[in-house]
Amino acid sequence: MFERFKQDARDVVKGAVAQAERAGAQSVGTEHLLLALLDSEGSRASFALSALGLAERREPVRAALEQARRRGGLTQAETDALAGLGIDVPEVVARVEEAHGAGALSRSGKGGVRWPGHRPFEQEAKDVLTGAMRAATARRDRHIGDEHILLALTVRPGVPAEVLADHGVTYESVTRVLYGNGGQAKAG
Repeated sequence: MFERFKQDARDVVKGAVAQAERAGAQSVGTEHLLLALLDSEGSRASFALSALGLAERREPVRAALEQARRRGGLTQAETDALAGLGIDVPEVVARVEEAHGAGALSRSGKGGVRWPGHRPFEQEAKDVLTGAMRAATARRDRHIGDEHILLALTVRPGVPAEVLADHGVTYESVTRVLYGNGGQAKAG
């Protein structure tokens, strides 16, 4: 599949690996793909994110992703649902971090030996890349661009889609910016 990726999509994948390395993560997750997309320039995805106003709101997006990481990857909706059951996730996080240090619930897994660039992709991140391929196929695009990765992130349940939606970046808004009114094939 990687041979079908255009250079901008390859750069996002490489950027996601670099994001995971900087975070000390053992594996590359969907949040790393989103962070790499936020850093991309001169591509269709960066155009869409800029047109939707996300270029000026990169830091709040990064902060929201960091908060979710500290919650062990729970979305805000999941946190709210647990609160409805009487479980105070911020309190749980505070107690765990008090006992084990900041970021103890994150999936960064700082233990073990890792070489730069050798990070496996989590299943969710692989699913996003497969979704990018589906988005390209649905649009009859021969190659997978970073815009297809962005589209796939918006439809894959999880923290990145929730954070993007909170900032007005949805599948519908991205397709409207990229393709006008005629682009409604879902990225699955």
